[in-house]
Amino acid sequence: MAINPTYPGIYIQEVPSSSHSITAAPTSIAVFVGYTHPFKTQAVNTPVQVFSFSDYEAQFGGFFVGNQSDGGLLVDGSVPRAVNDFFLNGGAQAYVVSTNGAAPPGGGFTYSTSDGRSQVVPAAGAAVAAATATVAGGIEFVALEPTGQSNFTMSVTISNVQQTTIPHDTADISITYGNRSETYRKVVLAAPPPGGKAPIEARVNPNSTLVHVQPNLNYPAAYPVGTTTVVLQTAQQPAADTGVFNPADYMAVFAADSPLDKLPVFNLLVLPGIVYAPVLSEALAFCERKRAFFLMDPPPQDIADAVPNANWVGDFMNNPAGDGLGNIAPKSQNGALYFPYLKSVDPATNQPINNPPSGYVAGIYSRTDQNRGVWKAPAGLETIVNDTTGVVDTGKMTDDRQGTLNPIAVNCLRSFPTGTVVFGARTLVGQTDNTAFEQWRYVPVRRMALFIEQTLLENLRWVIFEPNDTPLWNAIRSSIESFMLTLFSQGAFQGTKASDAFQVKCDDTTTTPTDIDQGRVNIVVAFAPLKPAEFVIIRLSQLAGQTQ
Repeated sequence: MAINPTYPGIYIQEVPSSSHSITAAPTSIAVFVGYTHPFKTQAVNTPVQVFSFSDYEAQFGGFFVGNQSDGGLLVDGSVPRAVNDFFLNGGAQAYVVSTNGAAPPGGGFTYSTSDGRSQVVPAAGAAVAAATATVAGGIEFVALEPTGQSNFTMSVTISNVQQTTIPHDTADISITYGNRSETYRKVVLAAPPPGGKAPIEARVNPNSTLVHVQPNLNYPAAYPVGTTTVVLQTAQQPAADTGVFNPADYMAVFAADSPLDKLPVFNLLVLPGIVYAPVLSEALAFCERKRAFFLMDPPPQDIADAVPNANWVGDFMNNPAGDGLGNIAPKSQNGALYFPYLKSVDPATNQPINNPPSGYVAGIYSRTDQNRGVWKAPAGLETIVNDTTGVVDTGKMTDDRQGTLNPIAVNCLRSFPTGTVVFGARTLVGQTDNTAFEQWRYVPVRRMALFIEQTLLENLRWVIFEPNDTPLWNAIRSSIESFMLTLFSQGAFQGTKASDAFQVKCDDTTTTPTDIDQGRVNIVVAFAPLKPAEFVIIRLSQLAGQTQ
């Protein structure tokens, strides 16, 4: 309010501050993209937010067992395991994008869960593979159990049919398989609403470990009266596996204006087990556009030692011909490769399995960000990896061997007496002759820049349409300096003084009259990043003379 002075004295006027507070952007929201359980997935090609593996199971159905080819191109159930390892290693928030939806990605494929249930999807040419049966009324039951043996049987009984407002409106349903059984009382037998799920489908599918219900939309009105028992049985093993990875499933996720593209902020992208170069390139380009960071897996067959006629991981990184299987890693400052696979136990089968490292490492990123800050390299002896018994045998490392991989941007996971840890922090550009990429050699330096960019992008929207002159420039500079000073006090930059650690410029030297005429305001933010102590050199000498 304007002051109208009338008497000699002191007048006080409260004015709003021109400074705007800046809220730090998140740094470790992970996105997992890939195939999920074919019968339990609730959303397709849409980012679903999860805060725990229990959240994941509710939306995507948990663990399943697939097949993994020599080229690593078959759907193999890596996504749920990677999400689980993300949370076990310190992850806090993630989005999952399913690329397959309710339909299986291929035929002749086995899907299992932690309690042993599975479904074999019939391959092309297989006579009878899936154990299914349809009862009067059009209710189809599909067994969620191993169907490898030819005499597999499971019984489904519909009994105690009760008439309410509609004839035969409810019934009890019992499923028996060996010494296991399930019973669902007073299940409503009604047609599904348009675009929705039938009551029996909504009741049984989220709870059953034995069957999956698929009501027929065109079934007759009459339901079975009395007690009806059907047998789910297989007569033939399915043909060869054809559950093959389809690049188009991933390309759609990274397309412009896709649901994931419209997600405002995420920081880490994980494609568990995927090594197909066109998909990797598309993922990196997407991360560059979204100011995110891609955690890349190596081919599962790649080994640590450069043995002739073998698939050496170094060839995957720096050989134009790839690693012998056609696998070639694209280069970008917005990504990093981690090697090798890690040994663990498959929750779906309780059998040994080799997992891609990206899910583990994403959790390590999150843990390090929370405990130390995004400016700290997510590597070192403190980054002990959970849910693993060590690296695979072909990925065991010596110092000399890592000395050949580290310069070509292969970040190694190594097993020491204290545990398995992440022991590398280089981006995919690594050590290159291109000086333009040299400043982004290290993971924490690149991620720190992305963090600052994302923070300023989200917090400076108030500047738009403000008068482009000195008061605005001062307000911008004040806001950013306060934010950068907070980071400096947390130890995020080099330098003992703030003036050595960062600089913020926004004045008539950065914004010229021509810029003003074109509606531009230019801001220059520079910072002195903390680079990891990658090589520790100790010089020893002896004192002259004898010790007294």
